[in-house]
Amino acid sequence: MQILAIVVSLAITAVGVALFGKTIGHMVSVIRLGRPTAGRTGHPAQRTVTLAKETLGHTRMLQWSHVGILHWFVAFGFIGLFLSLVTAFGQLFDAHFALPIIGHWFVFEWVTEFLTWTGLVSIIGLIVIRLLNLPKGHLARYSRFFGSRAWQAYYVEYTILGVLVCILLLRGLEYQLGAGDKFHFPGTYFIGERLFGGLSEQGLENAVYLVAMVKILISFAWMITISLNATMGVAWHRFTAWPNIWFKREDDGGTALGALQPIMVNGAPIDFENIDELDEDAALGVGKVEDFTWKGLLDFTTCTECGRCQSQCPAWNTEKPLSPKLVVMNLREHAYAKAPYLLASSDDERKSLPELVLAEQDKPLVGPADVAVIDEEALWACTSCGACVQQCPVDIEHVDAIMDMRRYQVLIESSFPSELNGLFKGLENKGNPWNMNPSGRMDWAKDLPFEVKQVGGAGPDDPESLDEVEYLFWVGCAGAFEDRAKKTTQAVAELLNIAGVSFAVLGDGETCTGDPARRSGNEFVFQQLAMQNAEVFKETKVRKVVSTCAHCFNTLKNEYSQLGVELDVIHHTQLLNRLVRDGKLTPVAPADSSLNGQKITYHDPCYLGRHNQVYDAPRELLDIIPGAEYAEMPRNQTKSFCCGAGGARMWMEEKIGSRINLNRTTEAVETGADKIATGCPFCRVMLSDGLTAKQADGSARESVEVADVAQLLLASVKRGES
Repeated sequence: MQILAIVVSLAITAVGVALFGKTIGHMVSVIRLGRPTAGRTGHPAQRTVTLAKETLGHTRMLQWSHVGILHWFVAFGFIGLFLSLVTAFGQLFDAHFALPIIGHWFVFEWVTEFLTWTGLVSIIGLIVIRLLNLPKGHLARYSRFFGSRAWQAYYVEYTILGVLVCILLLRGLEYQLGAGDKFHFPGTYFIGERLFGGLSEQGLENAVYLVAMVKILISFAWMITISLNATMGVAWHRFTAWPNIWFKREDDGGTALGALQPIMVNGAPIDFENIDELDEDAALGVGKVEDFTWKGLLDFTTCTECGRCQSQCPAWNTEKPLSPKLVVMNLREHAYAKAPYLLASSDDERKSLPELVLAEQDKPLVGPADVAVIDEEALWACTSCGACVQQCPVDIEHVDAIMDMRRYQVLIESSFPSELNGLFKGLENKGNPWNMNPSGRMDWAKDLPFEVKQVGGAGPDDPESLDEVEYLFWVGCAGAFEDRAKKTTQAVAELLNIAGVSFAVLGDGETCTGDPARRSGNEFVFQQLAMQNAEVFKETKVRKVVSTCAHCFNTLKNEYSQLGVELDVIHHTQLLNRLVRDGKLTPVAPADSSLNGQKITYHDPCYLGRHNQVYDAPRELLDIIPGAEYAEMPRNQTKSFCCGAGGARMWMEEKIGSRINLNRTTEAVETGADKIATGCPFCRVMLSDGLTAKQADGSARESVEVADVAQLLLASVKRGES
């Protein structure tokens, strides 16, 4: 038995280690095919702290608390029980073997048994969760495991289960061989007594050889299996997650949300002022898998196929073809299938490659679902809400990948939804996505009971520059031209005036920040608009900005710094909340008692919440309003559901599946709310349209209204003036 165990164990170990090393080398070669990228190594100490926090604290996993807790014990069992594998090798040669120094130390033994039992309970729990959430019937797509490769997950889970059972059996055998000291075997002595109590010492030794061999066989069979499947992310993430987290986009450990990165060439942003000097072979965006950066290819390699991104995606949840998980999986499979062609050193070597590899080389990255790696319908379904990035436990940057593919489709292929033609035309010619005359940018202020100061205006109180006032009130295109959004603009202006806040606007000197252009892939138009605004900001000496639009807020706050413009940007809900706290605005209860008890729910705009972590200010304002009852929607804050307008989807029709805004409006109406509040004009338009549709079919009360938080606050403040 001992000879058999030694021969078999050493043979499979040799094969496993050799294949494992070879596959790691191959994976590194594939990842290095990606383009260079900048800003991935800054503040190494902070990055290491982030890695430690996410690993030890499971901070990303614990967004799903029960799964995160179970995974913590499984993960640390995998790490902490490595020495049990070393012990098993020693037991092949001596059944009484124990690690030097610590092998019989009771602390080490207790920790080993604790990690084994908690790991066993946890892996069984995770297996049960997977079995209860299997894709089934017509609801299959709503399982987060839909599209994941089930056999790989089962294999990994049952491998862990088998290893942990072997550890418990070996501990029981060690107890019997060690003359029965229960103090050192508090969680396994009964296994030894009940299962192996009748065996002789020779029988116990043979059992140790057998179980140690089985443990080693299970462990190295797993190593061989994953070595033969380089795209088996459910297993490989145990090794790739650490570098993926360490090299994440933000030095401070933040997620890859907020700013969208500029188009990069050779690891540096394109200089659009000298675009003619650009190498003609430079990729504008991503048109081939090797156009992704090495970090992008590492992202794809790391995907665990857990489906958290998929479960939160508004497009996927409304029957559209976009699943962030499936996008990443498809890109990973394509990258590794195409890699032999890209890694070949000569044309002759390429010609000799298998037909499958050559077919992969010829496959377009984006196009019709039946011929391309990424379905073009899926690419354009993305609302850039960031739910996928927020939920990913290994920090994959889905939105950046999708936006880079859009850029190539727009700038190089000129292939994009026809509705975007109108958007691009309006932005280029009129400086706004509605193609409205810029001279109408101040129409919203005509009916206000006071004069709104305009920088460089003709009025006696109009300032020459913004250093004469505290804030630039950035109105935005929606706030200036969209009728429902104008009410928000007016409400904020009135509240600032009541509070005595000094502010001015740019009027027709303002143009679109460029968010819809950038999120639809048209980086040229974004740069054109942004540089125009940047010039105005410098001329007018802008310092502090308040914005009512979550998209303008995000772009000005996070992206204009890429053009050398540093602004102190605040969202109107943040400023209004501060003014109320400082006593400059005083909400008053309704005089009519019948209006008390009105229920308000709040929808988190994606670009205010997930992208910029502004969750509390609008809620605190709604809590302050007297006579109102606040009701939270089930999906809120980090798990809030998108309105459907982001990623330039505001200007694209939803032709597949159900409407995202209807999905969200239904959730809002089901809270029983009388008012659906939000803090973004895009959200307001989408939710208003959704509410109108629901009122038309009788599924929502006619009295329900959608309003900006500022409007609700203004109504309350004005009650105190009457």
